[in-house]
Amino acid sequence: MRYLLCLNLFFMLLCPLQSQTSVTIPDPDNILIPDKQRPKVLLVGSWHFNYPGLDAHVTKEDRRINIYSERRQKELSELLDYIARFKPTKIMVESGPITGYLKWHYRQYKQGLEPLRAGEIYQIGMRLVDRFELDTIYGVNAMPLLIGLDRDSVLPQIPYLDTLLQKHYFGGTDEISRRYSQWYSFQDSMELQNTLLQSFLYMNSDKVLDRNWGAYISGGHFSSGEFEGPDALSMYWFNRNLRIYRNIQMIGYSNDDRILVLFGAGHISILKWLFECSPEYELVKFEDLLRK
Repeated sequence: MRYLLCLNLFFMLLCPLQSQTSVTIPDPDNILIPDKQRPKVLLVGSWHFNYPGLDAHVTKEDRRINIYSERRQKELSELLDYIARFKPTKIMVESGPITGYLKWHYRQYKQGLEPLRAGEIYQIGMRLVDRFELDTIYGVNAMPLLIGLDRDSVLPQIPYLDTLLQKHYFGGTDEISRRYSQWYSFQDSMELQNTLLQSFLYMNSDKVLDRNWGAYISGGHFSSGEFEGPDALSMYWFNRNLRIYRNIQMIGYSNDDRILVLFGAGHISILKWLFECSPEYELVKFEDLLRK
């Protein structure tokens, strides 16, 4: 009898808890997005086809692909057909806001006076501009606050900022940094073996993008001091991507626009988070185009 009473009491206490956990949480977008049609955004992360050697990870020469080869040009057509499913109305690339030289080069290419350069801005961005007969290509790259402060002669010299500029806060010799180096080498090998589309599907997947961002905040020089790593990261890399996002905002758009953003893959994980959080845009994942 006492056992049954205890069991009854247990279920009485459990029921309110169950009812609380089953409460439906109101969707904030019912208020934040009254008009469900928003400009769609497709983020496409790439390695730099011309291998300028300016990124934290530099691909060895024997692992670089030749985008001009017959094989890669055929694969490029497949990749372009895939991205074209998005039907972009605006294309934004990793270039400065003065894009006159890009448009000049595009005119030279169209007139048969100059071949397209190797960079993904040209091989992907400009080929899609041509395919969809768009009137321009938008450069939305930006320099970070930390560089701006360093170049501003009006400000007094701040030793701490000099320290942040002089030190390299990406990578290191600790275990997690060595694992990241192994992963980057693995990706280089994959890009040699896979088609361009297969490589792009991999590097633009959620898990890979998240782990790319994790490289900046895991071990290495980021963790070697007290706050120098977080300060340098926030004033340099994170700030740069916030400014890129702001440049995209300032281009202007209509609700039926379809915005393609083509950047080095290291930028995409942060941009993805920004676009996912903003109620202004509808983010289309790269893998979603498989279903179109």
